[in-house]
Amino acid sequence: MNFAKMKEMRPYLEQPPAMPVGTPGKTGYVRLGFELDSGGRSVMRDWERRAPLIVQQELYFDERMPGMPCVYILSSGGPNVDGDRYEQHFIVRRDAYAHLSTGAATKLAEMRYNYSGLTQLFELEENAYLEYLPEPTIPCRHTRLAADTQIRIASSATLFYSEIYMSGRKYFGSGERFAYDILSVCTRAERPDGEPLFREKFVVRPEAQWPDTLGAMNGYDVFANVIVLTPPRHAEALYARTPAFIDPDRDVAAGVTRLPSECGLLLKVLGRETEPVKRAVREFCSAVRLEVKGCPLFDEFPWR
Repeated sequence: MNFAKMKEMRPYLEQPPAMPVGTPGKTGYVRLGFELDSGGRSVMRDWERRAPLIVQQELYFDERMPGMPCVYILSSGGPNVDGDRYEQHFIVRRDAYAHLSTGAATKLAEMRYNYSGLTQLFELEENAYLEYLPEPTIPCRHTRLAADTQIRIASSATLFYSEIYMSGRKYFGSGERFAYDILSVCTRAERPDGEPLFREKFVVRPEAQWPDTLGAMNGYDVFANVIVLTPPRHAEALYARTPAFIDPDRDVAAGVTRLPSECGLLLKVLGRETEPVKRAVREFCSAVRLEVKGCPLFDEFPWR
């Protein structure tokens, strides 16, 4: 993805003088491929990574689905900084399944010249199943992020894709709520033959249009965007069991809608703190797994 061609990123194309774009250590890459072994267990067959992104090995700790590999993507470089470029490519082959997450929240440091770019490609073959639940993204003051996610999925496969964005470091000093420069996030999906399914993009520029208004964040500080691509029978069952709600006790609000082309569902969650939003996302993921795989999601670790 050439982010430089996006008009909203044109003000941020100056090369960082200390470490320009493309410098070793600033271009993280990870490619993971999952397939079934001869015994029917899902394994991580392809495993390629380049620092600062790190993947060690798959773990099998889920007692409800003992054959599911759980993989955590780590970063050795600390926060994303000016001119960083990251690329992630995940492949789940026929009948395989996996759970992906990150080791910690993604911090976006202050940027003066350029921006941080993330490109992702998800490929799911027939009857594949993938859960992608990374920890939240935290933009600091004057952060610039451009993210592009492409999904190529078979009609019988299921993908649970989530992303959580915070308003900033609201407890840092006097607070940094919506003090970042820009978040440009695009997600698009298609069938393996190229048939388009949907495209969603949001560009948030707090200085140009304040997000903390009615109809946008309206007092909330955490935003979760959840995409579930799954066969229509599963999507309709999940839609019927997922009512919209506003919970004043937990300070959480959520709503679900159908995606075009009968390809799945889109869930939005808002909250004032991270933990209730993460819990709502995991509850929805558990409902998806129960519908598709017949068992709920494993309990979250206490230290996360």
